[in-house]
Amino acid sequence: MIEFVVGEIDYIDTEYIVVECNGIGYQIYCGNPFEYSRSKGTLKVFTYQHVREDLIALYGFKSREEKALFTKLLNVSGIGPKGALAILASGEHKQVVSAIEMEDEKFLTKFPGVGKKTARQIILDLKGKLKGFVGLDQTGLSAVEEEEEQVRELDEAIEALKALGYSEREINKVVPGLREENLTTDQYIKKALQRLLQQ
Repeated sequence: MIEFVVGEIDYIDTEYIVVECNGIGYQIYCGNPFEYSRSKGTLKVFTYQHVREDLIALYGFKSREEKALFTKLLNVSGIGPKGALAILASGEHKQVVSAIEMEDEKFLTKFPGVGKKTARQIILDLKGKLKGFVGLDQTGLSAVEEEEEQVRELDEAIEALKALGYSEREINKVVPGLREENLTTDQYIKKALQRLLQQ
């Protein structure tokens, strides 16, 4: 099992990053690869190695806690690596834990691929088993925190678009419309790319 990879970012894709370590490039799937677009120099990516008959894949995380939550989600019937990664991609780890403990199915069903049945299964399988995770006493973000989070997500998306080669002028044409929406960084990027391709 590969616990983590230490190296420099060589490439960023919409689904994964490539970290170069001692001349070897590790392809690591991430919930939001563009979070690493600002990373300079050496960094550590915690990894989970998933093995199937036809596939060996690495999934990456910024902390051991995030990785641990990912492995907990994998223990839920009906949740695979991509589904668990989609839940973590929102960056709302504290709220996810809180929603499970408070049996908030409505919050959990907002994630891709999570219907009512799966949300109920997540709660049944994990409630009471996440004591080591932060945020158990939190029910969500305040309005000010939500606004700050939205600005941060959009800023990260803009940096990611620059890293993909889009000019500031091109980006400025689509940003005003995006400010009116409350999305994750990944969602901002996808929506911006759709609009840029329409121009």
